[in-house]
Amino acid sequence: MLLDTATVGGDAAAQFLEDPMVSDALETRTPRRQGRSRKRRDQAAAAESARLPTLQRQIGPLEVLDRQGVERVHEASIRILEEFGIEFRDPEALAYWRDAGAQVDGERVRIPGALLMDLVAKIPRSFTLHARNPARNVEIGVPYTAFSPGYGAPVVRDLEDRRRDSTLADFHNYARLAYRAPAVHVTGGVLCEPMDVPVPKRHLRMLYGLIRESDKPFVGMVTSRERAEDSIAMAETVFGKDFLDEHPVLLALCNGNTPLVWDKTMLDALKVYAGRNQPVMCTPFIIAGVNTPASPAGAVAQLNAEALAAIAFGQLVRPGSPMIYGATVHVVSMKSGAPVSGGPESWLITLMIGQLARRYGLPWRISAGRTSARCVDVYAGYETAMNLVVQLLAGANIMLNAGGLIESGLVTSYAKLLLDFEQLEMLYRFAGGVGVGDLDEVLPMIGEVGPGGHHLGTAHTLANFKEAFYIPQLHFVDSFEQWTSEGAKDSNQRALERARDILANHREPPIDPGLDEALRDFVARREAELPDQVEG
Repeated sequence: MLLDTATVGGDAAAQFLEDPMVSDALETRTPRRQGRSRKRRDQAAAAESARLPTLQRQIGPLEVLDRQGVERVHEASIRILEEFGIEFRDPEALAYWRDAGAQVDGERVRIPGALLMDLVAKIPRSFTLHARNPARNVEIGVPYTAFSPGYGAPVVRDLEDRRRDSTLADFHNYARLAYRAPAVHVTGGVLCEPMDVPVPKRHLRMLYGLIRESDKPFVGMVTSRERAEDSIAMAETVFGKDFLDEHPVLLALCNGNTPLVWDKTMLDALKVYAGRNQPVMCTPFIIAGVNTPASPAGAVAQLNAEALAAIAFGQLVRPGSPMIYGATVHVVSMKSGAPVSGGPESWLITLMIGQLARRYGLPWRISAGRTSARCVDVYAGYETAMNLVVQLLAGANIMLNAGGLIESGLVTSYAKLLLDFEQLEMLYRFAGGVGVGDLDEVLPMIGEVGPGGHHLGTAHTLANFKEAFYIPQLHFVDSFEQWTSEGAKDSNQRALERARDILANHREPPIDPGLDEALRDFVARREAELPDQVEG
């Protein structure tokens, strides 16, 4: 068990901890096993202390539209909102728009361009997302990029590479792995859907896992108003009500119903988070050719209208609240109708979205590492790597889904999670750019070695060899003979071994016992109030 309930007290907290599902999820993280060597403890501690601050990009962004092209897409989006309108399927939201001066006919809202831009101008260009551990705070906005792992998969490929339903134990494992990943800045939200937890109570178990397993920022729940309110309440327990009202501490992900609909569920969550000054990632989910025109420019014009309408609405709820322009981009296979998570049109769409977000001065997010591959194969690697690089060059400020996802987000894989985390470290090094400050130091070395020599033994190489180049650990780069002697394991096998090793030697981040008890007590009390089945 994590804590001795006799020492911390609290009947509800003790009942929650004694739940077999919770104890099963927590037991693999117990750090003090018999036979664990001091060396392994020291290695685990060193790995857990490694962290990379929010990436401050020194390259890009890459632009595919000239200024005139950006303005044409912007004007097309304004025309969509002014002439065609967008549906807000929520009476309270319609009242906000009516009072602001928009034209409201039934659920259709037509928003004047001037009103829209006035509201968008109120949104902060950047902000700090605060973590339970202040050393893990994350900067959101230009020129920063933050990484967060996969979101929402109900199926996993587990530690034995079997495809099955996700569980609460998997959720806790993913939170631990995200905590240990140096280039992951936001632990995540729905790291996987724990299918063994009743839906009405699932958000509570996930939120507790996010807070307990990691001291990085996290993403709250949005599938109903009360689940958003529970997220805020648990964040208040961690940070305090007054601090939360003035400082962003958790993100929310609200998806639009493309084409041109924002539904009551998402709007209720948006109102809860924006009303408490917490940032919302307003994210149309497009499949170009299905819910947008089969045209990159047309798809972006529609997505842009949908995203701007939602983030502007957030300013009606609370002017000046932080909002994030979001996008999840797929195209459709015209052979089968299946969504495709990469490809040249997706990349062009992503680059255009980045240009529009910068035009408005908005932080923006993208779904980064999805792949349509059905397993962790060469296609998964190609598509994920290209997606990550393009989205980085597009200037994304938050790269969500940046680890683990296959089958277009239906499945999250332990192996791919670790492989993607290594890719993020490589991206981090790449986006840091290159300097020329060491030329004065290395020029004498070039002269000293001269024609036909080598630099392996020079003073400069010996002083810098550990940090000079990023060398992946899961992708084997040494000789064929060495690879064979170590079992001829492919990257998938090596990643699964690494995941098992990390989890076997995991040490949870410290937490005040009183805070942990308060969180468990809140979860237990709320679970007692909630049904086991979705009502209605």
